[in-house]
Amino acid sequence: MWRLSLSKKASMICIVFCVAGMASEFGVRGYPTIKLLKGDLAYNYKGPRTKDDIVEFANRVAGPAVRPLPSKQMFEHMMKRHDVLFVYVGGDSPLKEKYNDAASELIVYTYFFSASEEALPESVSLPELPAVVVFKDGGYFTYDEYEDSSLSLWVNKERFQGYLQIDGFTLYELGETGGVCSFSIYNVFIPEFHFPLLKTLMQRVAKEYREHFNRDFQFGHMDGNDYINSLIMGEVTVPSVIILNTSNEQYFLPSEPIESMEQLVQFISSVLNGSAQAYGGDGIIQRIKRVAFDSVFRSSPLLGCFLFGLPLGVISLMCYGICTAESDDGSDDIDALKREGLTDEEEEEEEEERQRAAALEGPEEEDEDVGEKDPEEKKTD
Repeated sequence: MWRLSLSKKASMICIVFCVAGMASEFGVRGYPTIKLLKGDLAYNYKGPRTKDDIVEFANRVAGPAVRPLPSKQMFEHMMKRHDVLFVYVGGDSPLKEKYNDAASELIVYTYFFSASEEALPESVSLPELPAVVVFKDGGYFTYDEYEDSSLSLWVNKERFQGYLQIDGFTLYELGETGGVCSFSIYNVFIPEFHFPLLKTLMQRVAKEYREHFNRDFQFGHMDGNDYINSLIMGEVTVPSVIILNTSNEQYFLPSEPIESMEQLVQFISSVLNGSAQAYGGDGIIQRIKRVAFDSVFRSSPLLGCFLFGLPLGVISLMCYGICTAESDDGSDDIDALKREGLTDEEEEEEEEERQRAAALEGPEEEDEDVGEKDPEEKKTD
């Protein structure tokens, strides 16, 4: 295990490699794993594996869980630096204790600040204090203890912007959020950036219908359709709208192309109320199909057809051979049983009947041959 000292304090960032004892002690399941040890606490790093992101994570977690904003100038400076800003406003209270606990737990994802009411911009008006406020998307939204359940769940949901560009890492984070929250989070994708109409519609719905869809949906767009093609195991038309449930990998497709805001709202509402047709899922059969599709058919379609088609062809031939063999053997067995049930006299009578029938059939065929002479032969006769 390597240890890189961040400061003279008792904080350090650790890159854990395959050391059995250390992995067992810290609950490491995969390698490489990045953990930051701060006192008795260990924080897992789950961000992108880049130098700047790792340093940002280390600086954020190594500092205090909640950082003060003593003035309006400092508040405005932090607003310019962060797209999403969580602030506790007020004095000591049970809500502040909950906020500190949530900050200690979720500081791996975002910063947490505290401020007095005088440090807030004049445009901010809070109905009551103390309050927890998130500033994002050009506005601010207040935590409601009665409507938003626990503070940690609310923060874990609100740490994303209302509309964002979605990539593989964002999908991973959204999937983890869906596993933590008590409700399913559906992610609405546009698998192509260069389509202004759908992007504009998505942004409008994310902003204007926030009160209706914010607790259940995350909106954004995705450049390219590779992930979606892997999900549906087919080729999705670009551009298009897809709703994905990250908790169970079910997805929903509109019955017709989305061309208006009303159509988009109706489609999202149908998913929310359960009337939309669901596809996919995370069942065992579906997982096997997806693995086979990703590893074989997408990389080499001809090889996939050969690997899966050849065994199926051999099995089909074997089944056909077994079925035909059983039918032939059955007919022979029936004839044998019939013969065994006859006495010697009956067999002799049956043989005589066959001979008489053959004798009768012979002359008829000859007569037919004679009757079918050519007209010239008849004249000669």
